[in-house]
Parts: sequence; C-alpha cells; structure tokens
Amino acid sequence: MRAIAAAPLLAGALIAMCAQPAAAGPDDGPHGEAFQKGNTAGVRLTNSRIGLSGNGLGGKSDGYRMPQPCWYEPNASADDMRTLQAQQKKQAVDAGLDYDVDMDEFGDKIGEKGQWWGIAYNAGDPAGQACAAQRETYVWVPEGTVPAGGITLEQLMQIARAALTVPEPKIKLSPDAKSYVNLGTWVWLEGAEAEPRSVTATLPGVMSATVTATPARLEIDPGTKDDKRAEVFTAGCGATGRPYEKGADEDGTKEPECGVIYRHSSVDLPNKVYTLTVTSVWNVQGNGNQGGQAVPFAYDPIEVSATRDVPVGEVQSIVKE
Repeated sequence: MRAIAAAPLLAGALIAMCAQPAAAGPDDGPHGEAFQKGNTAGVRLTNSRIGLSGNGLGGKSDGYRMPQPCWYEPNASADDMRTLQAQQKKQAVDAGLDYDVDMDEFGDKIGEKGQWWGIAYNAGDPAGQACAAQRETYVWVPEGTVPAGGITLEQLMQIARAALTVPEPKIKLSPDAKSYVNLGTWVWLEGAEAEPRSVTATLPGVMSATVTATPARLEIDPGTKDDKRAEVFTAGCGATGRPYEKGADEDGTKEPECGVIYRHSSVDLPNKVYTLTVTSVWNVQGNGNQGGQAVPFAYDPIEVSATRDVPVGEVQSIVKE
C-alpha cells in the first residue's frame, strides 16, 4: 500500500473530514442498503461509514447507476489505523495465515496531522468491486487536503439517487376482467399514495445529501398500434389515476376522466388482447448540505411502468322490427 497525492481543499469544502473521530473498521460491512432482488441496480455500501435513511428505500428501482461506483472516504486516525492493523496481524498469525502488510507504513504516520482514507464501493453495482480493486485500499491524507477520488457532495448525492425507489405500479381497471368497444375503461393505481419519497445519504459529521421524488403524472399507452383503435384520456389522472365510482357511467357512454375507450375489438389480435401500459412519472430533486451550505441538484424524472392485458369485445345488439 502507498499514499497517493492529495489535492488542497477548495474553500469551504470538506474541512471537517480530517477532524472526524476514528471510523469503524473497514471490514465492519455495509452501513446502508437499498437493493432489489432480480434487479442489478441498487445500493449496497461496502467498507463505508455512509448511512442511508428515508421512506424511499425498498420500492421499485428505475435502474439509476452512479457514474463512479467507488470512492475514498475518511476511515481512521494514524493511531487507530496502526492499532487496527496490529489487531488484524495478530488474528492472522494466530490463525496460521500469512500477513504481508507493511506495518511500518502505518506506524510512520503516527504524530502526523492527517487521516487514513479507505476505499468504499457500491456492491449493488456490478462495476463497484472492480472499481475498488483498481485502487489502493488505504491512502494517507494530510490535514486540509482531499485525495484523488475522495467522496464529494455530488457523489454522495448520486448514492442517494441510486438508492431511491418508488412504489411499483399496480394497475386497476373498471371494467376489470373484460372491456367492450366504445365503453370507457377507467384506470388507476391500486393502493397508490401521492406522497413524496426521499432518501438521505449521510457521511456523519461531514455532509449529507437528500434526493426526493414527487409523483407528477400518469401516462397511459393503450397497446394499440393504430391510433384509430383507441382514445386515451389523462386530463383527470393526476399522479395516481382516477378510480371508478359507482354511478359515474351507468350507460357506458361517458368518457373516463382517466382511462381508455377502445374503438375496435381485440379479437383479431394474436393473443386477442391489448397490452395496456401505465407509467408512473415522478419528478426528482436533490439537496445537499456541506459545511452548512445548501447545494441543489437536478435529476431526470423517475419513470416506472406496469402492464395489463385487456381483452376487448363487441356488444352484440338485436334489432326488432
């Protein structure tokens, strides 16, 4: 291991980092997690002091990934790092394992003003571990400087953004099982809440970043290739759609406030159904705090979709003379 060159701090940037108390050992595991099984996108912090909190964890990820999935962050003082390495050496020797770490490198820094920074990464990103493997495990950082690749407020914000999830859309329709030509099909999201969701990433005593998603609108794709086969109505959708209320359309002639009117049967289609897609769109904003100064960030909206098969039949009428 070797120390790498550290750059001077910009005015007001990360001054507090080198004055932090010693962090937990680098092998203590993740301090925050937001991940989905079956989805490679997510956040699983490894060798990190960063904590994740908020109601935006554990929903539907949109696959956002950090541009750089590994970084250096403050880890331990010279004294604490030397003690930690001595403990790890003893454990290795007691277990009959080789320990080839240069202890003098850690001992030489005792008494100097500065701090050891350690490499941390997002194990939820397939590129995270490979990114970390290309860098030194620890670097010595003199007081008042930041190493190349040191955590920035923007990168902390990216961690919060990657961890941010929203509820997975669950489509409700009326009529539910089957619709008919020229009959309004009402669309809404089951159990949907129009409440913002947020995730805060915090590097204790140094800086924090919060990303908030606010439900904005619903988009409906009726699943027709020909525009003449359906009309879409979204003016009354809002963020979560409009549930059908009994008596709202007793004779089937009223246009739904949020929904679709199919003008042609689906009987001629391969599976005899239209595949309706509903997309929930959330606006996203970020706000960071570093040294008591608020810093805004802007992100593209989150869009998550769900589908439903909609069989559409024709009402047969008999004319009596």
